[in-house]
Amino acid sequence: MARAISTKTLFEKTYKTFAFNGIWGDVLGNPEKGKIWIIYGNEKNGKTTFALKLAEYLSQFESLLYISAEEGTGKSFQETARERAKIDPQNPKIKYLEYIEIEEVEQILDKRQSPKIVFFDNMTIYKDELAYGRFRKLTTKYPNVTMVFIAHEERNEPYTSTAKLCKKLAEIIIRVDGLTAFVAGRCPGGSILINEQTAELVHGSKIKK
Repeated sequence: MARAISTKTLFEKTYKTFAFNGIWGDVLGNPEKGKIWIIYGNEKNGKTTFALKLAEYLSQFESLLYISAEEGTGKSFQETARERAKIDPQNPKIKYLEYIEIEEVEQILDKRQSPKIVFFDNMTIYKDELAYGRFRKLTTKYPNVTMVFIAHEERNEPYTSTAKLCKKLAEIIIRVDGLTAFVAGRCPGGSILINEQTAELVHGSKIKK
């Protein structure tokens, strides 16, 4: 049974947060670690490019695993990482995997030197494995791991029922449309323009809440 806490205890609790700066700090603030994030949008709108740039930035803070479950790590993904996102090839803190089952993900996260940030690209591939309560089971089992889920879009919302649940539970919500990432959730919010030619990210307008 859960134990209730007093207001004093509530106010004395401390949390581990990301110390973001620059454009990332402007729109994301200093979010708490170990939370759920979601990035969604239609195809060919810059979703993977943005996700990879975000992954590279997050890897400054903690080790990161990027699971390219849909696209794999073949030529097209390589080109996106190298030519569009311009990931630093010398960055040792990002590791990539093609599709692996959720059980295998758990085996990785159970290890002592496990990544503290995991990108799941994307939720359509894990549609069955994360259904029927398994999404909540996975995300609550590893409270110290920040999990970033990438989803396709259908009628301006994340595709699959699990992806919709993910959006409801997410600390950070990012919708990518027309090479622009619209950031919302428990953060300052705003928009980031994605230039796939130079991999430059430009701060746009603030999102009114």
